[in-house]
Amino acid sequence: MERKQWSRRGFLKSAGSVVALGGATYTGNTFGDAADKPASGAKRWQGGQSPWPLALNASTIRPTDIAEKLEIAAKTGWDAFEPWINDLEKYEAEHGSLKEFARRAADLGLFINNVIGLWDCMPEGEEAFQASLPATRERMRRCSEAGAQFVAAIPAPDRAGFDPKWAVHCYRELMRIGREDYNLRVAFEFVGFMKGIYRFGEAAGIALDTNDENACLIMDTFHLFRGGSGFNCVRHVQGDFIANFHVNDVPGDIPREEQGDEHRLYPGDGILPLEKLFRDLKNIGYQRTLSLEIFKRDYWEMPPMEVAARGKEKLLEVITRAGV
Repeated sequence: MERKQWSRRGFLKSAGSVVALGGATYTGNTFGDAADKPASGAKRWQGGQSPWPLALNASTIRPTDIAEKLEIAAKTGWDAFEPWINDLEKYEAEHGSLKEFARRAADLGLFINNVIGLWDCMPEGEEAFQASLPATRERMRRCSEAGAQFVAAIPAPDRAGFDPKWAVHCYRELMRIGREDYNLRVAFEFVGFMKGIYRFGEAAGIALDTNDENACLIMDTFHLFRGGSGFNCVRHVQGDFIANFHVNDVPGDIPREEQGDEHRLYPGDGILPLEKLFRDLKNIGYQRTLSLEIFKRDYWEMPPMEVAARGKEKLLEVITRAGV
């Protein structure tokens, strides 16, 4: 595999060559990314309405076939598409080539910002970790061939008392493998309803303690809410520390501790301080994707084109109200 050379560009920065694609800047799965530009010359997206490219996460229209999801993302005007690893497995089984998936996305004017994800990639103990690597490598291969810039590493199998030092060890090694063998950047994702690593501060500490300049986090408005981290924390990090930001909203009539993925709503339909969050993201220099990730069963029963279009409309409305 041809290796892309990268150099330091400040803490947690990386460089990559950028090419034009369908009116957007795109780098495939190199170590630069579509939104990785100096803030002073930052590109605006969605006809100037957004400082960030907008991605449709595949879960938002989950029952739909993966090939159709890609078409829907393009037809409804998204900038990027975020598949799940099972989507890629299905596409490869049915179509034979994930490189064809990457080409199709490019032809449609989309880039693949991230894939969810590396499941069970941090089992307890070195023997179990080594035994998990063949499956993890297969997932990385699929993500790389699909043109993904990032892949999410989830601290699982979930368990109470998950040792943060062990998470540091595993995440550091996963980043090395992704970088050296698959030209893929691995991001750490915390999940707000887990028993182990579920808060922003814990996840940030794990990423920082790897002492790897490419360490970064997948963030999610639902997980910030559900895990109790809140939203004031975001302003304290650099924008490049965040690989991708999942955006959704939550209802106000269900206790926080009782909410699950199925309660996620369109942005602006709930109680989360999304306008403040977007202003904070702009102020810290965040330039990567906002990805709409929703698991609401009611939405799954609706026409997927309608859900994708309405989701983008709602997200843009909040961005406009934020004044960014």
